[in-house]
Amino acid sequence: MDMSDAVIVNSSRLKSIVWNDFDRVKKGDTFVAICRHCKKKLSGSSTSGTSHLRNHLIRCQRRSNHGIAQYLSGRDKKKEGSLALVNIDEEQKKDEVLSLVNLKNEQEQIKNESVNIANSSLDQRRSQFDLARMIILHNYPLDMVEHVGFKVFVRNLQPLFELVTYNKVEADCMEIYVKEKQKVYEILDKLPGKISVSADMWTGLDDAAYLSLTAHYIDEDWQLQKRILNFVAIDPSHSEDMYSEVIMNCLMDWDIDRKLFSMIFDSCTSENIVETIRDRLSQNRFLYCNGQLFDVRCVVDLLHCMAQDALEALSEITLKVRESIRYVKSSEATQSMFNELAHEVQVVSQNCLCIDNPLKWNSTYLMLEVALEYRKVFSHMLNQDPVNLKFLPSDLEWDRASVITSFLKLFLEVSNVCTRNKHPTANIFFPEICDIHLQLIEWCKNPDYYIKNLAVKMRKKFEEYLEKCRLSLAVSAMLDPRFKLKLLEYYYPQLYGDSVTELLDDVFVCIKSLYNEHSIASPLASFDQGMDWQVSGVPGSGKDSRDRLMGFDKEDRMNQVGS
Repeated sequence: MDMSDAVIVNSSRLKSIVWNDFDRVKKGDTFVAICRHCKKKLSGSSTSGTSHLRNHLIRCQRRSNHGIAQYLSGRDKKKEGSLALVNIDEEQKKDEVLSLVNLKNEQEQIKNESVNIANSSLDQRRSQFDLARMIILHNYPLDMVEHVGFKVFVRNLQPLFELVTYNKVEADCMEIYVKEKQKVYEILDKLPGKISVSADMWTGLDDAAYLSLTAHYIDEDWQLQKRILNFVAIDPSHSEDMYSEVIMNCLMDWDIDRKLFSMIFDSCTSENIVETIRDRLSQNRFLYCNGQLFDVRCVVDLLHCMAQDALEALSEITLKVRESIRYVKSSEATQSMFNELAHEVQVVSQNCLCIDNPLKWNSTYLMLEVALEYRKVFSHMLNQDPVNLKFLPSDLEWDRASVITSFLKLFLEVSNVCTRNKHPTANIFFPEICDIHLQLIEWCKNPDYYIKNLAVKMRKKFEEYLEKCRLSLAVSAMLDPRFKLKLLEYYYPQLYGDSVTELLDDVFVCIKSLYNEHSIASPLASFDQGMDWQVSGVPGSGKDSRDRLMGFDKEDRMNQVGS
């Protein structure tokens, strides 16, 4: 449109604030609004209103976004709430922009505060790192920044934001990682106490192997903390020496080899790997008690292996039970027949038959446990439908399944004690470990050779675990002020018979050595603090309601009455 003969119209009737950024001109009988920033021409007729002018100002790339809020305010008043943006001091931004920990605080600010948008301006750097942080927190793919839909969304949301490339957001993520790693490094460096590290092996869907190292320590507020230190790819073809070298390099990179107290390995980790690391650390005398407490094995992993042994022995029976349940659930008619028989034989259960996930042993245990509740119903159903239930377990197989399922129940209960506790320290599950040991001794006396052979196999594996971890478990139990020596005096005679005195002496020697070595490095070493080796009673132990300690509680009360 040729505007050479157009005339600018100044009228007191133009009350809207948008006219501060537009010129209203008249050409003939037509009114046009011309943006003072980008010179774009829009309708200026009084019948067109000003909403389209307001929308243009929000998106105008040649106009600073300072003061945009005043054009939004009229429209946003109709809404119940408005988005809260926080005006942050420039120096504070530099410190907070890389921190993942601040996310929770920012979420609370957005939820609880309402700050005028007019006081905020676009911070390109902060916005870029907020984007990178979002990708890290939610595990979004890096290439999302190059998706068309994402670009359109960002452009409409904030036209002034300069879109980033894949390489740029990757660099931002790495910068955040370096900053966060430095923070963890400084925490560990200033830590006055020792650090324990757990080493876990992971296997991906493509059979790729990974090593995860996690640090566990007590902070200055006496709270148990943990931090993931490394997650590195491992070549499965590497030798054991190379595995040891990878772990040592990670420890030295964090400079915590001098602060290491123990390492937790899975039950399948080679003894050669552990010995190599222990020897390297012992050369510089970094380990307490000559490294006797260094090698700790994961009890949950051990229970998993023992559960797999039990399921392997039960594999044929499990297959029969699974197929029997699958037949019952194959149609409404068979399910209805099964329910009627359950009512006839008076089997009342709140649980329903279910098919397990063979990859999860706890799922198989639950399937077997429920099937055993309906054992009588399956037997009566066999009389009515012998053809389709020909694979039903025999009475002997049902009996064996019942015994082995009781094994799995104990393993699952102890696993839950470890995994469902926020801080599963060794003193918590020491009684559970002892109870499993006692049960294995009893199971080895079973007259059924089938059960006995399985129990002997599991007991051998369990005692190999105890050979490595018995001392560290006993020390942690003795240092628990609720039990002290009493817990060892209760379990050890049942487990080790005539060797009790020798084993308890080993624990005492280790405790004293641990105290002496720790006191040398302690900030409190200058104080003349002795250690009382006279073990008293167990105050408060009667509050423990677990059934497995009933025997211990009873014996403790008898001793107190006798004294």
